Parts: sequence; structure tokens; C-alpha cells
Amino acid sequence: MLLVIGNKNYSSWSLRPWLAMKALGLAFDEVRIPLYRAGSKEEILRYSPAGRVPILRDGKTLVWDSLAILEYLAERHGQLWPADAAERAKARAVSAEMHSGFAALRQHMSMNTRKRYPGKGRTPEALADVARIEAIWSEARGPFLFGGFTAADAMYAPVVLRFRTYEVEVRQKSYMDAMLALPAMREWIEAAEREPESIPDLDLYG
Repeated sequence: MLLVIGNKNYSSWSLRPWLAMKALGLAFDEVRIPLYRAGSKEEILRYSPAGRVPILRDGKTLVWDSLAILEYLAERHGQLWPADAAERAKARAVSAEMHSGFAALRQHMSMNTRKRYPGKGRTPEALADVARIEAIWSEARGPFLFGGFTAADAMYAPVVLRFRTYEVEVRQKSYMDAMLALPAMREWIEAAEREPESIPDLDLYG
């Protein structure tokens, strides 16, 4: 399998399937395409007509969009959704909510693993998103949202990094600690910190 991703420092969408594949113990090749530079779009289009990362190629199968990739991995390899039907439905619901919502959080607390912006990005709309995420996290069934690691945790992993960057104080610190302790998350963070690219428009406060 081949996974095409963007910068690890900035690409929240890329983190999700990458983390899930690591959690599943899958072997895959990785192509990293630095975003927001001349030629980035054309390079991505070599892998998918959608022109966006992440992209998974598994033999002749091409899957783009992070949530679609997670569903594909779950179908092929299992272990990414809760076994219980009701819990599985809830995990899919909160994952879909993350996929399509939280626009203010995305705008005002963009992912930037290398930086720290304490106190920044706290618009009323962003804080409302934070409160909703805290409500979701408050129902965690164990160290992760549904006990063991699931696709829902992969979907919320970038939020953990955003809260870390903006030093957002949350009541569910144990959940953040569990996510940040994952070997794959540590690997991603260390790689992000080594990346040479800096994108001024995304270094909002730097």
C-alpha cells in the first residue's frame, strides 16, 4: 500500500489515516508532498484526480479523503470501529461530525505541531467548538473514546495536537495524554519537528 500525505506539521487530514495504519500495524510506503508551494497541486494530481491529500493506493484501488480511507481500512483489516453496533454507530457519528464540522476551530486554531500559541485563537465560535469536543471526549469509555483505539480517535488526533499547540486547557487531559503517548503520534510529532518547510500563512502567530 502507498499513502500520499502532506506536511506532517500542517496536514491534519493526512495524520488520520497515517495514524490508523500505524495502529493496525500495516506495512505501507509513504509519499510526502509539501503543500502550498509551486508545483504541489500538480504533484498531488499525479496520484488522484481529486487533487487533495491524503490518498491511499492499494493495488488497483484508489481511495481519497481521510474518512473514506478509514472506512476502507476497517473493511479490509477490521479493528477500527467498536464491535457493538450502537457504539459503532456513535463512533461513526462523532467521526462524521469532526469530518464536516468545527469550522471555527479549524480557522482559528490551525494545526502547527512545531509552534506554541498560548491564549491565541480563542474566538467565541472556536471556544464553542472546544466545548462541543470536550463534551464528546467526556463520554470516553476508557483511555480512548470507545475503550480501545478506533477510527474515531484517528479523526480527533489532529484536535489533540491543536489543543497542544494553543495550550487549551481541557478537563479530559487523560485522553490527550493517552493519544500523545501513542508511539505513532510521537513518531509523527518528531517527524513534523524535523520538516524544513515553513508556511507563513499557516504560521499565524509565528
